[in-house]
Amino acid sequence: MTESTEVQDEAGTPPRKNLPLWQKLLPWLITAACFAFLYTRLDAAAGREGQSLAQYLGGVFGKVSWPSWLALMIPYSLFFFLVDSAVVWRAINWFNTKVRYRDILPIRGSSYILSILNEQVGKGAMAVYLNRRDGVPGWEVGSSMLFIMFCEFYYLLAWATLGYFLRGSSLPDEFSVIPYVAVAAMLLFVLFHAFFSGRIIKGGTLRQRPIFRAFREARAWQYGALILIRSPAMIGAVLVYTLALRLFGIEIEFGTMLGYLPLIFFGAATPGPMRSVAITLWVVLFPGNEGEMTAFGFVQHNFFIFFNAAIGLLFLRRANRELFGTRTPEPAP
Repeated sequence: MTESTEVQDEAGTPPRKNLPLWQKLLPWLITAACFAFLYTRLDAAAGREGQSLAQYLGGVFGKVSWPSWLALMIPYSLFFFLVDSAVVWRAINWFNTKVRYRDILPIRGSSYILSILNEQVGKGAMAVYLNRRDGVPGWEVGSSMLFIMFCEFYYLLAWATLGYFLRGSSLPDEFSVIPYVAVAAMLLFVLFHAFFSGRIIKGGTLRQRPIFRAFREARAWQYGALILIRSPAMIGAVLVYTLALRLFGIEIEFGTMLGYLPLIFFGAATPGPMRSVAITLWVVLFPGNEGEMTAFGFVQHNFFIFFNAAIGLLFLRRANRELFGTRTPEPAP
């Protein structure tokens, strides 16, 4: 271990590692594969209409009432930001340090800038932010971010399962696997929580690692509480995405969207710029509407991430001052 690494460990900040070339290329390869798939589907759809690809897509975009679409997306993006910040605030206060909700807003907002490429990069940035601003050991903040990501999986799965039971008959046959995945995930959670709470497999060093601190301290109800705190964002998303899709000429019921949207959001979490996997899933789930669904997926997901990044820019000056200034953080009341 080098001297520089020892210093980093004592400060509690995870040492940096150079990623293998394949890990750096993977997000771009996934994106390239998705856009190649979309191109072939769009080109075929344009050919059936006797149009060029540019004419075909231009016609799709020209039919949308963009002021109405913005009237849906801007409030939803702001609402999501407030809910998302509440999730981070709750986890940090549980497992790391007492922080006021309003002091989490610049942390979460500025991290959206890095989330343009990958959401997990943004969460890593929050760990660095809290380490430098509040002196919280980096591994411990990283543990809270890992806890949030773990809960996000169960949050999406819970809503996907609810959507399946509400509208399973109207969903593609591939969705029938969701209840089985949910049962397996719940069994895994029981074992996972029992292990990190020390109820099974006594001894060992894995559970004692700093990166798993949040899981050691977490009680079962806290997993459920974090899912409930985030759930208003899903309810809002189902409402907004359903109404927005109708602006693109595709009629869909709210219950059906509830079955689709968690799966789409799973795709949005896949590494890669421009949420390419999520855009591709819209086309797969709505065959025969390639142009509308490509346009819809592209503007929905990219407006969302870039508008969130714009929110982050509003907090960037404060974030830089707190990261690199001499301000001493005040404890929350």
